[in-house]
Amino acid sequence: MLSTMQDAPLLVSGIMRHGQQVYGDSQVITITGPAGEYLEASFTEVAERAERLAAALERLGVGDSDRVGTFLWNNQTHLEAYLGIPGMGAVLHTLNLRLFPEQLAFVINHAEDKVIIVDGSLIPLLARVRDQLGTVKHIVVVGDGDPSALGETLSYEELLGAEEPGYDWPTFDERQAAAMCYTSGTTGNPKGVVYSHRSTYLHTMAITSGSSLGINELDRVLSIVPMFHANAWGTPYGAFLTGADLIMPQMFLQAEPLVATIARHRPTLSAGVPTIWSDLLRYAQTHEVDLSSLRLITAGGAAVPRTLIERFQDELGIEMVQGWGMTETSPLCSLALPPRGTPPEEEMNWRAKTGRVVPGVEIRVVGEDGTVLPNDGESVGEFEARGPWIAGSYYNDPTPERFHDGWLRTGDIGSLDRRGYMQISDRTKDVIKSGGEWISSVELENEVMAHPGVVEAAVIAVPDERWSERPLVVVVLESDTTLNADELLEFLTGRVSRWWLPERWVFIQEIPKTSVGKFDKKVLRSQHADGVFEVVEVEIKTGR
Repeated sequence: MLSTMQDAPLLVSGIMRHGQQVYGDSQVITITGPAGEYLEASFTEVAERAERLAAALERLGVGDSDRVGTFLWNNQTHLEAYLGIPGMGAVLHTLNLRLFPEQLAFVINHAEDKVIIVDGSLIPLLARVRDQLGTVKHIVVVGDGDPSALGETLSYEELLGAEEPGYDWPTFDERQAAAMCYTSGTTGNPKGVVYSHRSTYLHTMAITSGSSLGINELDRVLSIVPMFHANAWGTPYGAFLTGADLIMPQMFLQAEPLVATIARHRPTLSAGVPTIWSDLLRYAQTHEVDLSSLRLITAGGAAVPRTLIERFQDELGIEMVQGWGMTETSPLCSLALPPRGTPPEEEMNWRAKTGRVVPGVEIRVVGEDGTVLPNDGESVGEFEARGPWIAGSYYNDPTPERFHDGWLRTGDIGSLDRRGYMQISDRTKDVIKSGGEWISSVELENEVMAHPGVVEAAVIAVPDERWSERPLVVVVLESDTTLNADELLEFLTGRVSRWWLPERWVFIQEIPKTSVGKFDKKVLRSQHADGVFEVVEVEIKTGR
């Protein structure tokens, strides 16, 4: 028996039309200069420009399922592309601005992009690979810049100016591709994840729900997460669907301009990686700031130290919620919202967890032998995920080892309790196997970063004659501290198991990051193997 319900496809154009028709007066604010200069446009204006963009791309020969790359900052133009490109039936391919040239050329060619829309300030980066791009027919330049290095180009504003608003959005299968995003490629070439219209729409509904971020018309969303990274965690679509104002910071992501943007434009909600929030916290300690408009900030993309969550709460009065997901999961899988009835003094214990599984996603923990482990909060194995916005394969890249009986193998290790709370202890490739026991690099990093004199700490496994592997701690200290390895070791004593205490320490000015802001442990391991580091060895007096 079938239902009597209408069968309306879930399309990105539906998100756009709803924002246009119901929340036309909501605003998109783009920061345009280091002194806080900005531009404003209504949802009505943005939607009309998205219509013009779709018509212009169609006139350039872009058709059904053709890929259109975007090499853009977080700004109004990128939002127009988010709406117009998938809406017309083409595929939005957000290009990572921080990829090495060979990786950038690879993803453009692998996706077979037909058109690339590039910001004028980013022309030099794209120019480095222009002669390697075999499928690109047109390059469209936004704003100022010298396009000569790219050969023949088109002007974005001239293209839109030649069209009229009122594009007739097509209807097609909701399972059709809407957007592509490539993984950051920490091992091998980046892998393409293709989001459908259906998965994008359902993910948008999830992040706007009350059991998630609860984005609504009363919000102003500061979109810090790069729009090339898993669709900025879905916040642009969530804001447009619900009428929340969007504040786009472009390249002005340092603490000082961010603080000024928050004070002036009064966002209520924002999302970013821990390094962004750590920088903002350090700035707030030495400057007068007004962050009072923020009702909630979320942190993800890397493990969030408990001390960072606590300090935002205690020093700034801002609630920080940790979230977890991946490019392959669109990305939202879990948010660390405390369960009902939690006493205030216990809330931090829940907010410091990796997160509670959100509706629409299933998570399980699997042992090394493939056995599904119980949700008891203690059994440790690899997390696997499935759901309507979880990848079931990679684009033109058969990687069967990443999938298991219809579930995505996440590569994250940890436990799951009966109420759906996840606790990630490490990545499969980063866990330290010492004397037959596991040491969590993530937990050890968080304990080191709990010291107020430590800015960042990354832990990697290094060879050890006796124990096979031992932890090496790479530390960035506050500029005014004289901390040494012995003092940090003393600080750790009693906070971690005795046999976790690290004998090897390295002090550097900055930890290398991946293109999405995570500690790049591949680079750290390579630097250690090449003898780049001056390693300080400390005697462990407590024994194993």
